[in-house]
Amino acid sequence: MELTILHLYPECMSLYGEYANIAVLRRRLEALGAAVKVREITLEEAADFSGADFIYMGAGTERRQKNVLAAGQRYAPALREAAEGGAVLLFTGNAMETLGASVTDAAGQVWPGFGLAEFATVETDRRVPGDVVAVSTLWDAPAVGFMNKCSTTRGIATPLFASLPLGFGNEAEHGPEGYVSGNVFATHLTGPVLVKNPDFLDLVTRRLFARRGWACPEALPALPHQREAYEVTRRELERRIGK
Repeated sequence: MELTILHLYPECMSLYGEYANIAVLRRRLEALGAAVKVREITLEEAADFSGADFIYMGAGTERRQKNVLAAGQRYAPALREAAEGGAVLLFTGNAMETLGASVTDAAGQVWPGFGLAEFATVETDRRVPGDVVAVSTLWDAPAVGFMNKCSTTRGIATPLFASLPLGFGNEAEHGPEGYVSGNVFATHLTGPVLVKNPDFLDLVTRRLFARRGWACPEALPALPHQREAYEVTRRELERRIGK
């Protein structure tokens, strides 16, 4: 069993330690007996999505995000083809915005997105940093994490999270957040979201096995202290919202 992970633009889109998402996923897959190959793609090289099972991009500054949008336009059709072919995509932080139709920056310039979805993002003069508790549409336990954005995203009919008991959603405080379509997952949550949320890691793992037609164990191997750390964070954040 062999799987290929493609990490897009880690030199400029890993603002909050997003590399840990690749590390924890690789460790999980290898514990299940898969041989994992990780390919990193930089802005200076051609992006080859052929054979990629999992494609990831993390958060960057607003300026870096625009660099990615400009450089990545020529590869957008190939990225869409990979998604349509069943590859699992996870874009976190403001990488999420690149999947849509456009991003309008604070100066009013419109940057075309990669076009995997029709939603559009507009940057604002209000930055919203803070911890997040999110109610998932795909697993039972709430997700936890951190968000730091200065934008609103409109036109998402299928959010990844139904609501945010704590945090700012796509368009409003406590509203729906993120985007999901098939094997494409996106959220403004930043940093090591798969480390912080073991149920999300389980979901991605199962989707990768299903993509290859492999049998996946009902009980997935637990990483040391991951679930305990999640429970501590969840309890602390839920205490802040009075639950």
